[in-house]
Order: sequence, then structure tokens, then C-alpha cells
Amino acid sequence: MSETTVDPASGKQPARNYSAFDSELTHQALNARMFVRLLGWMRPYRITVFVSIALVLIAATMSVLLPVVVGRVVIDGILLPNPVGNDLPDYGLVGLTQTLADGLSVQVLTAAGILSVIFLVIQATFSFGSRLALGSASLKALRDLRLDLFASLEHKPATFFDHVAVGRVMTRVSNDVESLVELLMGFGMLAGEFVPFFLAMFLMLHMSVEVTGVVALAIPVAAFATYFFRQAMRQTFRLIRNSVSSLNQYMQEDLAGIEVVQLSGREAMNIGEYQALNQENRRQEFRAINYEVVYDTFNTSLGSVVTAGILWYGGGEVIQSEISLGALVLFTHLVTMMIQPVAALGQQFNTLFRAMASGERIFQALDWEEQLHEPEQPFVLPDRLNGSVEFKHVHFGYYQDDPVLKDVSFRIEPGEKLAVVGPTGSGKSTIIRLLARFYDFDDGMIFLDDIDVNRIRSHDLRRRVGVVLQDFHIFSGTIRDNITLNDPNVSSERAEWAARVVNADPFIRELRDGYDTMLTERGRTLSQGQRQLLAFARVLASDPEILVLDEATANIDTATELLIQDALHKLTEGRTSIIIAHRLATISECDRILVLHHGVVEELGTHDELIDQQGIYYTLHELQFQDGAVAAELLAGKAALEEK
Repeated sequence: MSETTVDPASGKQPARNYSAFDSELTHQALNARMFVRLLGWMRPYRITVFVSIALVLIAATMSVLLPVVVGRVVIDGILLPNPVGNDLPDYGLVGLTQTLADGLSVQVLTAAGILSVIFLVIQATFSFGSRLALGSASLKALRDLRLDLFASLEHKPATFFDHVAVGRVMTRVSNDVESLVELLMGFGMLAGEFVPFFLAMFLMLHMSVEVTGVVALAIPVAAFATYFFRQAMRQTFRLIRNSVSSLNQYMQEDLAGIEVVQLSGREAMNIGEYQALNQENRRQEFRAINYEVVYDTFNTSLGSVVTAGILWYGGGEVIQSEISLGALVLFTHLVTMMIQPVAALGQQFNTLFRAMASGERIFQALDWEEQLHEPEQPFVLPDRLNGSVEFKHVHFGYYQDDPVLKDVSFRIEPGEKLAVVGPTGSGKSTIIRLLARFYDFDDGMIFLDDIDVNRIRSHDLRRRVGVVLQDFHIFSGTIRDNITLNDPNVSSERAEWAARVVNADPFIRELRDGYDTMLTERGRTLSQGQRQLLAFARVLASDPEILVLDEATANIDTATELLIQDALHKLTEGRTSIIIAHRLATISECDRILVLHHGVVEELGTHDELIDQQGIYYTLHELQFQDGAVAAELLAGKAALEEK
């Protein structure tokens, strides 16, 4: 759970320990509360779970009755009739075998074989059905859990993704959920092992307390070994989960910036770094395998030792006519049913450690208390806004005691085009992020049509503010889907109309499938200019009252920029527009220009007014349009003034 020291609705961002997103985990071997919570996702499928339990009980009963047929019916009753075993229970199987022999007109031995086959088929069929039912319920429950986790991440604010690596988040949605599948399936199979355990124990006590005591000696030994195995594996599996997260995080970062990697020739270096992470993962996995092999070998040897003890002690009992040979054979079959569940429990700890670490990480993400503040009684916006925007004494920083905007105030009238310029880091993009409410801030600072934006639900606000970012994101899908974003309010006809307005239609028509052309992730098959044209079409299709262009033409060639300038003239007509750009030629026709410097509004006015003031805007203008000597002189003069 995250740590918050400031009200999330305040202007300062809350102080959160984002490193706790991994380090807060308790790594308990068995967290009963978490396991019960996980079962909550199984509740809608409880009927399927109950069916699975019923089937496993029947299958377990059949697995115990099979050796009874061999020991009591075949050996003691048919092959080597022995009066010593007459007082031992046969659970009606001797009579059932005789009835089957009479009904089918076959020999008793043949009937016993047929009965064994029937029990075997029932056991295999019901065991298969049990696992199938449990698997179906488990997969459906974890499908719902994965969806809930994804939905939780979808609603996390921008501050969360500013501080938490995407690769670590992806590990929780993919790898960690898969580990929980193994946990639920493993516990179901473990139940199938322990039902025969108790039935076998009851049967053995009924036949011979002394021989059962020989078997019982092995149980505390197996339990003791399981305890040490659990202690050794707990830390190992925590390190394995952390190493997998590191691998995913590094791969995500590397592939996201693959072009930079290849341009800078870092392939060999990155492979080396990834190899080191992979080596650490292999080391921990191999350590776990070593523990598992030792534990499996110990359990197998323990079962053999117990069987030898039964043959030694029970053989003497047979010679002294204390028990029958069939009972001894039955004991050797039942001993496996008693040792195997204990060994399976140890094996299940393997899955349990992995799953508990994964479960903690999943529930930590679900419980991470960081949401964008939404109004309790949201203001209902009219069908169409006038489009006025006002910032009043806005003070904001992404980190405490490090403000980006300082007492920023300005107003944009409906239909007005305002350009925002300033050096890198002056806070231009921050204005856009606040207007779209990606971050929380104090009430009474930003207004839309004189309505405090904190009174508007963020979803409703963002439908009225169209933003074209410099890094336009392309989703996997068709060009049409990338324009409409599958919004039911945006028809295919409107998408094509928007593309025509922004001059994207010609290049789209030239593609093999036109608007139905499939785009790969991030639109690698399109040029930068084409992706930007799609960005314009996407915003225009949604028809927002307020248009924001954040460096939208920064990476576009001159020919494409001419097309966009024509589209912008149509797009911004009648709309309130905020245009952020370093290239001053794209904003000279704006109604007013706001100049930011170190988060402070230094200048505000028309192009001609700011040129006459000969301040920061004049300097930026001259840097772009005058020769180098004049620019250098201006920079030197500006630096001297700032020192004074």
C-alpha cells in the first residue's frame, strides 16, 4: 500500500514512497488472508468447484478400493485362502466379486479382474473430470482477476507511471497471474492426494496397528524434511520473482528504444547487461532446482525405506500367522498413498512460494491507493461549451518543494488562439497536462467556461479538450480504428471526413487497404509526418471545443507542414486553441502569445507587441530568424541582464 503524506487533492503532489512498490512485500510463506481473498474470485464459479470436490472424493475412494481388491479379494480370498484374514474388513468387495461372477457366469478371479478394471476406469474418469472442472473454475477466476488488475492500472494517474517502471507492472499482469493458476490447480491436486491419505490410514489401522506404526514413523521425518525445504526455498523464490521483474523491465526499456540502441551501437553492451540479469535469474532458478532434486530424492528413498520396513516387520507377522499375505500386500500399496501426499505437500510448497510472492505483488498493485481525485458531485457540462479557459495563480510541481509553474495566471477567450512559448523546461507541457487533469491540484486554479475543472469528472473534461502530443501513439489495428479509437460517437464517415480535412486522406488512399490497412505497434510502417496527420484526424473526429497542439509540428518536413498549416487553419476556426511550439513561424498568426520562463509568465501579448517589448520573445524570434552573429549578441546581452 502506498504512503501518502499530503491530501491527494492538494496542489502539491503527495509524497509517496514508490520504491515500496516492490520493497513493501512481506514474502510470507503462507498468507491465509491473501489466499482467502484470492478465493473470492472463485466465488462465482463455486458450483464448478463443488463438482470438482465431489468428483475427487469418488476418484480417491476408487484408488483406495483397488488395492483392497488385490489384497483381500484376490490373494486372501482366491489365490491363497487364509483363515487369518477372515476377520479383516473387505468392505463388501468379496461379496460384490461373487455377485459379479454369478451375474456374468465367469470365474471369481475373472470377476475380480473385471471389478478392478471398473474401479480403475471410474477412478481415472472422475479424476480427469475433477481436474478439468477445477481448471475451468481457476482459469475463469484468474481471467477476472487479470481484468480487474488491468482496470486498476488503467485508472492509475500519470504520477504513478512517472515513477514505476512499466516492465515491473507488466510482470504483475502476466507472469504473476500465471503463478496463481499453478497455485489453485496445485491445491486441487493436493486435495486429491490427501483424501486417499486419510482413507489409507483408516484402512491400515483397521488391519494392523503395529504395522501401521512402522509407516507412521516416516510421517514426522517427511514433515521435518518438508519444513527445512520450505525454509530454504522461501528466500530463493522471492529472488526469482525479483529477477524476472528485472528481466522484463530491461527488455521493455530496450525494445521501446531499439532505434536509439542501434544508432548508438549499444547492442553488444545491452546484450551484456541483459546477460548479467539473465545469469542472475538462471542462478536462482538452478538453486531452486537443486533443492527440488534433493527433496524429491529424499522422499523417494523414504518411501522405499518404509516399504522395506513393512516387508521386514509384516513378513514376520505373516510367518507367525498374525496377518495374512493379502494384508501385507495391501499395506505395501497403501504406504505409497500415505507417503505421497506428504511429498506432494513439499512439492506444493514450491508452487506456494512462487504464488504467494506473485499474489502479494498482484494485490499490492490492486491496493495501491493512488487515484486521480474526482468530484463527489460532478458538474454536468452542457452539450456545447463556449470554450473559455482561465488559469488563476496556478502553482504546481511534480515533486514537493520543486515547483514547475509559479503563480501562472492568464485567460483565453472563446475561439481565441493562444501560443505558448519558452525555453525547454519552462513549464509549457505542464500547462497542457493540468488542463487535461492528468495530475491533481488545488481547487480554484483552472477554469473552463468559469467552471472549476476540479468539479468536472476527468473523463468528461478530456472529451472536451483535444490534445495532439508531439509523440503521437499508434495502436495495433486499422487506420480507421486509430482515428475513431472505437468510440461509438465517431462514425466511419466522420473519421474519413476528418482525414480529408487534415489532408491525411490522400496518403491513406494510397495504402493497400486504405482505411482498413492494419498498422503495427507504434505505426512503424508510417512516416513521422503521416503519424502526425493521423493525430490531427483523431482529434478533429472527436470534435472538441478546445484544441491543444503540443509541439505537434516539431518533427514534420516542410512539405507536410504546409499541408498541416492549411488543416490547422480549418481546425482551429471557431475553437479555443492553445499552440505550443518552438518554431515561431507556426504561431505568428495566433491572437496572443504567452511566454513562460522558469515556470513564470514573463510576457503576454500579440506578436507585434512582444517584438516591440524586445524581451524574451524578441530574443527567441531573433535567434530563429536573424544571422548567427546577431543571435550571439542577443544571448550575451540577455545573460548580462539576468546576472544583474
